Amino acid sequence: MQRVWALAIVGALTVSVCGQTSATTADLAFLTGCWKLESNGRVIEEHWMAPAGGSLMGVSRTVAKGKMVEFEFLQILDLPEGLTYVARPSGQPEAKFKATTKTADEIVFENPTHDFPQRIRYRLTGNTLNARVEGTMNGKARGMDFPFARVSCSL
Repeated sequence: MQRVWALAIVGALTVSVCGQTSATTADLAFLTGCWKLESNGRVIEEHWMAPAGGSLMGVSRTVAKGKMVEFEFLQILDLPEGLTYVARPSGQPEAKFKATTKTADEIVFENPTHDFPQRIRYRLTGNTLNARVEGTMNGKARGMDFPFARVSCSL
């Protein structure tokens, strides 16, 4: 029994120390589809294409008072250095985050040198995709949750 615990601890430390996981884009099919969140007069939509060719492609849009106020182009890529989340938000430079943790229904990406966020997490619970961004901003810990509901994709 001690050997099993020792192997589990070594495995966990390997993920933590290396800052990567052996997950690939094929493991992230749970992200596929259309997701929507309505809160405080804002509508946030996130659409993810199915994994193919070592990639997932996504797009996000935020609409408030009938006008688009933010957008983001997203990719998750199988790269030689590991599974990588690439965000291209409106008005900001591209940012890359490496996968650090993966379970059957959750993926966590991190970039400790990014301004904010330093961590991005997606967790599927039923028909809800819980996205969370967190990190430090101006010396204070901060986090935001985005509980997206699955919606039908319209053309």
